[in-house]
Amino acid sequence: MELIRKPIHYTKEGKRTFDQFYLDEDYNVPDAKDDVQRIIQGNARVKTEEIRLVENYVRITGKVYFQILYVTASGDPKPAVLEGKLPFEEMVYTEGGEEEAWFIQNVRTEFTASVVHSRKLSLRVMVELELGRERLEDEETTVDIESDVPVFTKMKKINLLKLAVTKKDTYRIKEEITLPGTKESIGQILLTDVDSRKLEIRLGQDEVILRGDLLVFCMYLSEEEKADWISQSVPYEGRIACEGVSDEMYYYVHHALEDTLVDIRMDEDGEMRVLGIEGTLNLRMNIYEEEEMEILEDLYSLEQQCGFQTRPAVYEELLMQNQSKCKVAERLSLPELKDDVLQIIHSRGSIQAEHVQNTAEGIRIEGILHVSFLYLRADDMEPYGSWQGIVPFSHLVECPDMPEEVCSNMTCHVEQLMVSLAGSEAVEIKAVLAFDTFIRRAVPTEVITEVEMKPLDREELAARPGIVGHIVQEKEDLWSLAKKYMTTAEGIREVNGLENDAVKPGDKLLIFKENMSIL
Repeated sequence: MELIRKPIHYTKEGKRTFDQFYLDEDYNVPDAKDDVQRIIQGNARVKTEEIRLVENYVRITGKVYFQILYVTASGDPKPAVLEGKLPFEEMVYTEGGEEEAWFIQNVRTEFTASVVHSRKLSLRVMVELELGRERLEDEETTVDIESDVPVFTKMKKINLLKLAVTKKDTYRIKEEITLPGTKESIGQILLTDVDSRKLEIRLGQDEVILRGDLLVFCMYLSEEEKADWISQSVPYEGRIACEGVSDEMYYYVHHALEDTLVDIRMDEDGEMRVLGIEGTLNLRMNIYEEEEMEILEDLYSLEQQCGFQTRPAVYEELLMQNQSKCKVAERLSLPELKDDVLQIIHSRGSIQAEHVQNTAEGIRIEGILHVSFLYLRADDMEPYGSWQGIVPFSHLVECPDMPEEVCSNMTCHVEQLMVSLAGSEAVEIKAVLAFDTFIRRAVPTEVITEVEMKPLDREELAARPGIVGHIVQEKEDLWSLAKKYMTTAEGIREVNGLENDAVKPGDKLLIFKENMSIL
């Protein structure tokens, strides 16, 4: 006798950890840069280099890269940029997690720079991290039995979600932008911002297909040192090899655009009118497949006494994979900017999910959209300014009749953002927020682990009545009755003239021993 087992691969996620830390540094303006008169705006991004478990802590190392747009203190004030990086090491306390892989689920920064004097700045960075963790699990399930003794088996159909492929990979994006004829040639790049928008992910045969846009903003000085800028959406498409993947599978992919670079290139006429755009799309991919499987739920024999042991197991079933979108529209009165804003040059947005709650209707998200924008002022001596603020939002990722016990993965990003003037002292903010959601439901079951065969007690069997009249009770079926009275479901159907196995409480049945000659 041998139990036939089949392995099921899946990921088990641990509790997420939230951390916040600050960096305070003084920054000396490099000798090659002009004196600082006034800071216009600053921004920062985090690049993680290593995440490693050290005893009861997760050690995170990396760098914060910053850009500061400022006005020079020279006789002819003009915009200029300071760039740099701040290394960091953060120790986050955790419990357990020795066999888990840690990763950055979400990261958000707040960056401020203030002038100490014309050659020295004070920098302050707030970094918020959401740490996720998961480990790969193998769960064996019993799907059948091989036995020399005739055995009756009861199978249970379940629809399982299995992990087919887990993979980390990168896709290098390389694109170009040519300046329109109305723009002057580029002398020096000042400020750049490259963001990923509208990323679509599809699975093909042994590949992952990517299609999206890069939103590119570049502020520069012309060859005559006149400030100008360009903002353009650049589409891209690519493929990543991923053996074992097919278009019938499901996926959860966490993606982040890093290592962006904008440089000046010559056009066909030898003029500096082309911008080279590069970036690395980092992908952490879990790809699943559904399988309808029959597992061994119960068994008995008419020739031997059959006993078995079980253990509890929890499998997963896919509830939903989708991208839900939330529209945000807000008109903000900004009296501090009255008659000051001539044109909005560039805007940025980031999402802070403050409260996420599972409900019967789906996942309720309460959060904040952080918005900042760079604008052109009416003052020729100080032609640029910046503003930053928040817009609250509420969104429901709909999943009707969602059970209480679910495992959900969700990433959020700004898909569209537009900030426009609405009179002399107001702006209108319109945004589309995208939430990529992957929801699984737990399927608890019992797995047969051992089976033991013993000889039948002939005396006890002989003492049983040959014919039994039985009234069906709650939760009884033909299988349980056949096992109880040492017969077969087929035999009960035949004696009682039943067309199928369907019985209900109160039904009266006549049950014969299987070894009686009348059958």
